[in-house]
Amino acid sequence: MRHTYHDVEFCATRVALSLLAGKWKPILFFHLFAGPRRFSELWRDIPRVSKKVLLEQLRQLEAAGLVERTVHNGFPPEVTYQLSAKGAELGPILRRLDEWAVKHIEGVVQIS
Repeated sequence: MRHTYHDVEFCATRVALSLLAGKWKPILFFHLFAGPRRFSELWRDIPRVSKKVLLEQLRQLEAAGLVERTVHNGFPPEVTYQLSAKGAELGPILRRLDEWAVKHIEGVVQIS
């Protein structure tokens, strides 16, 4: 079934936002826009996230096709994460959303 823009049961924007929902996903995108990163680098750069939650959110982004996981041969094997082409397309959108938030967020949301 093809969905239309005005379909009440299906909203493409809602689906897209649900892919990005998660406390650490926007921050993961910020770090991955800079290029491939090892899990340990991401965990070090996002100090308040647990390893378990970080791994869960990376796996969710990978399952959505937004992040690619690469295992490099060696001992121990090295795993890197990078944005897929689909994930990289979100760059301009998320940058614009960030600009909007900086401009309008004060007084609207209490940041914890």
